[in-house]
Amino acid sequence: MSKQFMKYPELLDFPEVFERRAEFETIIDVRSPAEFAEDHIANAINCPVLDNDERIVVGTKYKQVGSFEAKRLGAALVAKNIGQHIESLFQDKPRDWKPLIYCWRGGNRSGSMAHVFAKIGWPVAQLNGGYKAYRQFVNNSLSAELDQFQWQVLCGPTGSGKSRTLQTLERLGAQVLDLEQLAEHRGSVLGGLPEHIQPSQKQFESRIFERMQEFSPQKVIYVEAESKKIGDLRVPEHLMSAMRASTCIQLRLPTARRVELLIEEYAHFMHDTESLNKQLHFLTALHGKEKILSWRRMAEGRELQGLVHELLEQHYDPAYNKSIIRNFAKYLNAQSIQQNNIDEFDFIDTANQILSLADRSS
Repeated sequence: MSKQFMKYPELLDFPEVFERRAEFETIIDVRSPAEFAEDHIANAINCPVLDNDERIVVGTKYKQVGSFEAKRLGAALVAKNIGQHIESLFQDKPRDWKPLIYCWRGGNRSGSMAHVFAKIGWPVAQLNGGYKAYRQFVNNSLSAELDQFQWQVLCGPTGSGKSRTLQTLERLGAQVLDLEQLAEHRGSVLGGLPEHIQPSQKQFESRIFERMQEFSPQKVIYVEAESKKIGDLRVPEHLMSAMRASTCIQLRLPTARRVELLIEEYAHFMHDTESLNKQLHFLTALHGKEKILSWRRMAEGRELQGLVHELLEQHYDPAYNKSIIRNFAKYLNAQSIQQNNIDEFDFIDTANQILSLADRSS
């Protein structure tokens, strides 16, 4: 159908939206701010037609009074909010501006804004099925499409430089899926990042999905060996299975350098012993009150090198040795790369060795 005779709003299923996503100049999520904060389509802006409180009020009226009264109240609020969004955000948009609008299920909320935009004359599209259709597409992609990719898993005990090696590989142009970065957590009991709140589970999965769209199946994807959970978030099951079945590369770093690296990377804990001691408390069940008290005294006495060395030797390394062999099938056949220092040049050298391994195996 020619654009001249196209009927707007154009109702699109998400697979078509995904294929045509470059056409849409603005993606508008009209759900409440709370819904938007939990997760949303990448690059969407939030223009709620009902805010958090208004949505509760309308829902309560629906349950306690009836659908007609709820719709009458909702229509007035929606009309007012759409008018405010047009006035404050979209007054400068030209006739050919093409937005995509969605809500939870692709119903009344997105339909209301799409109808108004179409009457104005904008070539607006509405997502059929709304955010739920997007979530289904993400879930399907994270289960059905992972097998087409080649994975290389970086293994090594805590402090062996896996995350920094991933960052270096990415700077050198390699395909990298940094799950800890996407989860905003370093994965261990001490892995919380200051002033960072982890995303919701849905948003974490959306971030993985969006990152995967940048990758080519013809090139290796590098990823760090992870447990099933990173902080409070679960690594998607099919991704976890693909990682655990993949080729491994073992990174080795002398213990003294591992201690040095961890003191650098966990500097926030080294300067905030109160927060460090709160996290050490979670290890009480594994190591007993007496050992935790000893570690807390070391933290308060600024015996940081000794503390980190003991944590590696008595907690992290034993846990890693048990877990890696049990969970990563090809670990025992892993290629090993020895790195002796933690300067930038050392990580570049390690990254180049890893890339050369991929070149030889291709």
